Amino acid sequence: MPDRSESDSRSRSLLRRLRDTLATPGGGQDRLDRITSLIADSMGTHVCSIYLFRDPETLELCATEGLNPDSVHHTRMRLGEGLVGRVARTGVPVNTGNAPSEPGFRYMPETGEEIYSSFLGVPIQRVGERLGVLVVQSREAREFSEDELYGLEVVAMVLAEMTELGAFTGEHNGIGATHRFPVMFRGTTGQEGAAEGRVWLHEPRVVVTNPVGDDPEAEQHRLEEAVISLQAQIDEMLTASVAMDKDQRQVLEAYKMLAHSRGWVRRMGEDIALGLSAEAAVEKEQSSARARLEQSPDPYLRERLHDLDDLSNRLLRLLTGQGRDTGAELPENPVLIARNIGPAELLDYGRRLKGVVLEEGSVGSHAAIVARALAIPLVIHAKRITNEALNGDPILVDGDQGIVHLRPEETVAVAFRDKIAMAAEAQKRYADLRDLPATDLSGKTVALMMNAGLMADLPSLMSSGADGVGLFRTELQFLIRSRVPRRGELAALYKRVMDAADGKHVQFRTLDIGSDKVLPYMKPQDEPNPAMGWRAIRVGLDKPGVLRMQLQALLRAAEGRPLSVMFPFIATPDEFHEARAALLHERDREATRGRPVPAVLKIGAMLETPSLAFAPDSFFEACDFISIGGNDLKQFFFAADRENERVRRRYDTLDTAFLTFIERIIARCDVSHTALSFCGEDAGRPVEALTFAALGIHSLSMRPASIGPVKHLIRRADLDALRRVILAARKAGAPSVRPAVMAYLATL
Repeated sequence: MPDRSESDSRSRSLLRRLRDTLATPGGGQDRLDRITSLIADSMGTHVCSIYLFRDPETLELCATEGLNPDSVHHTRMRLGEGLVGRVARTGVPVNTGNAPSEPGFRYMPETGEEIYSSFLGVPIQRVGERLGVLVVQSREAREFSEDELYGLEVVAMVLAEMTELGAFTGEHNGIGATHRFPVMFRGTTGQEGAAEGRVWLHEPRVVVTNPVGDDPEAEQHRLEEAVISLQAQIDEMLTASVAMDKDQRQVLEAYKMLAHSRGWVRRMGEDIALGLSAEAAVEKEQSSARARLEQSPDPYLRERLHDLDDLSNRLLRLLTGQGRDTGAELPENPVLIARNIGPAELLDYGRRLKGVVLEEGSVGSHAAIVARALAIPLVIHAKRITNEALNGDPILVDGDQGIVHLRPEETVAVAFRDKIAMAAEAQKRYADLRDLPATDLSGKTVALMMNAGLMADLPSLMSSGADGVGLFRTELQFLIRSRVPRRGELAALYKRVMDAADGKHVQFRTLDIGSDKVLPYMKPQDEPNPAMGWRAIRVGLDKPGVLRMQLQALLRAAEGRPLSVMFPFIATPDEFHEARAALLHERDREATRGRPVPAVLKIGAMLETPSLAFAPDSFFEACDFISIGGNDLKQFFFAADRENERVRRRYDTLDTAFLTFIERIIARCDVSHTALSFCGEDAGRPVEALTFAALGIHSLSMRPASIGPVKHLIRRADLDALRRVILAARKAGAPSVRPAVMAYLATL
């Protein structure tokens, strides 16, 4: 073997300088700039560049020494595009002395890289998670040596640690902080069941603080001692596995075989001999082995990734002494999150867990076998969730659908809880009312509709006794994705919604974003008051392509069936007329193309701004239906932000002024024969719902879990009698009719 002392010394020197640079105070971009300069200087190259993922499909040049500095944060490429994209996609280094001749080479003129012939790119990755690409280039045509390749891989490993820890985030470099927004992960069912809880990360971060081993013999000894301890742990688990079934014992036997693999231990020893510490050698072998196994077409070999990670992480904890006890307490209702989990680890937790979510795995994996034995809901293939999740984050696990909601929007959380609540004991008392109409003692019937936004909501349509879906929130399908959904995806979803409704009425609300609902892939708007800013129909009309795509999806999903579409946050008649014209135009285009169009197309508006109540008669006549959006209308009527706890509870829905305003809307709709409904939180509150019905609103849309209580109260009351009570209270000058309504209810 060639004498490597000189190259090892250079590698150690570079790592020490890199460590010092990362420890120096400064912003994220400043660190990136100093690192590229340091690497280029240490390796004697003309160029060093760092590319990081902007999103799962896009790489961005974030720092460079040698290329045109103006290209930083402007040069981007897709995953697999060019040599950099190839390294990112495959996880395999590219080393060439003639970069332009390489297959897939892409010339980026803005970088000024045409004068550099040689190219060496290595993935910035940690335990299989690819975070970017580290590149060095030189003018002379030559391949870089094995020592140079090895040294750059070690540097990339350290950069991966720092990238994941957020060392390079900052306001000025466009690399934003993570772990803030709601995220949905669509995986695969590993074990059925549903759970709501708090995140518990399976692997607390093991930080490798000593990547360079000053004494190879001492590092080798530390590794050997840790491996012996690890093997003893596995042997003890097997000894204690008498009570396990055959499948579980076979899992541990396979686990033991890998722990005793001589090749695994030998490769880590070779890394130590080349200058790494024992910890760095374990992590480097873990990442390298993952890169190899992920490319294997053999599913059995790919399945060994889980056992490899489990063993490697146990070994790292033994070496670092960091352990799993970080001082954090297991939260109430813990949901375990892991890239993967070995059978021993899952058995350690036992039945304390409410659910398990894995980035990888398979239905027949070792983890799935144990999860089924413990009856723990399990979702697998939830890609990147370990990067997104933090201990304590709220999380919803739908093992039946293979879907996970991390830091869910409140509307998503409410829908999920309703799904569980409808099956809970508390709802049993309303079971006998499910198939009965909401008819009061005087014979008046009120249509009770449900709000929905997910396919998971639709089973509640039948189980709750709802008459239909008064509001299907289409924005949830945009909020839970990292990109704009495709028309075909939306059409398929809307079709499934209509199929699940089985002929019952469904009103689709077009995209309602802005205010408190910001798309993760949409640049946030710097607005002083987003609730009254660029949102809902205003976005749709300003971005007609998105609106047109959604309208086409709705028309195609109907497949000739009746379709109801309503536009949100209409403030002026012109906005409604423009949106209505767009829908009719798309309907006519579909017809000319020979596609089926809805047998009946009803077009309505959500009345959420007080201005619309004073619109000309022609507006009400043009609307097939109007739905009062109570949440927004109330906040604008009282000038009280519904997100502000200090003021939103100050104002009563049964305030006389507000109800008088509602009556004005009712009267306008009665004159124009426009169907009217009330949608919002108040529609699901029995007292408020009963009051609206008494005033003349004959359709209410609410959470599924509210339908039983509201129906129960309506069937006990006389709406005509309650209306007389309300009018008398108002005539008497009462600021709120609530006391009078409550007094009436006390007589029932």
